[in-house]
Amino acid sequence: MTIAVVTDSSAYLPTHVAVRGRVFVVPLHVAVDGVSHDEGVDVSASDVAAALREHRPVSTSRPSPGAFLEVYEDLIARGVDQIVSIHLSRQMSATLASAEIAAASCDADVRVIDSESIGMAMGFAVLAAAGAVDEGATVDEVERIACDVAARSHTYFYVDTLEYLRRGGRIGRASSLVGSALSIKPLLTLTDGYIEPLERVRTTSKALARLKSLARQAAVELDSGDGVDVAVHHLDALERAEQLAEDLAEAVPDARRVLLVELGAAVGAHVGPGTIAVAVAPRCRAPGA
Repeated sequence: MTIAVVTDSSAYLPTHVAVRGRVFVVPLHVAVDGVSHDEGVDVSASDVAAALREHRPVSTSRPSPGAFLEVYEDLIARGVDQIVSIHLSRQMSATLASAEIAAASCDADVRVIDSESIGMAMGFAVLAAAGAVDEGATVDEVERIACDVAARSHTYFYVDTLEYLRRGGRIGRASSLVGSALSIKPLLTLTDGYIEPLERVRTTSKALARLKSLARQAAVELDSGDGVDVAVHHLDALERAEQLAEDLAEAVPDARRVLLVELGAAVGAHVGPGTIAVAVAPRCRAPGA
């Protein structure tokens, strides 16, 4: 049986990594000034950051079920029998629902997975699934590996302001921090697909130092002998992100790779410029590998 792996653009897989892994990506939609664009195709993170700084309207929407069905049917036409489709948290977006609707209309065996995450915490699960396919794993094994990596991954992030999360309705349980947002630098995390408040620190430098400490601690907890993967995300904060990635490459000796990945337009629209995030994921070998 031939298996393919599909995800959406909020995984923020670097293009060369997605191509090498033969991962098929369905873009989310981002509207700037009322004009809709495909994320990663005709709108960039820098476009969104500029629009947000200029207080221009930015909104996001899910891919349609038809967009997923088109990808699934194209894969079937290429000889694919089974598809593992891995997507961002149901709590954050209706993207998963679109994939589920398309899967129900598809002739192939399509396994739709809620990663309960976003960004490279999801992206590493996607890459683990693609690696398992290359190792000859069954579709059940590929699905299990993707779910395991996604469930065990950690995401921590710092935002300059909670205002963008509040505006977009994605703030979740971190709403408790809004009243004091001017006097703190909030650190947030993802739990069961929800954004959760983690800690409050007073300065940006302390926030970044804490991200480094949290990532190092997560790596120790997750490493079962195969190492871990680490990604540093940012939106319009390249210098800070580069320094953090460099620090983590030294601080996490068991990291098999430390990727520096700009947040895309869809997530960037909700977290705002200046955001820094760290994702840490376990490495998981396919059975028999």
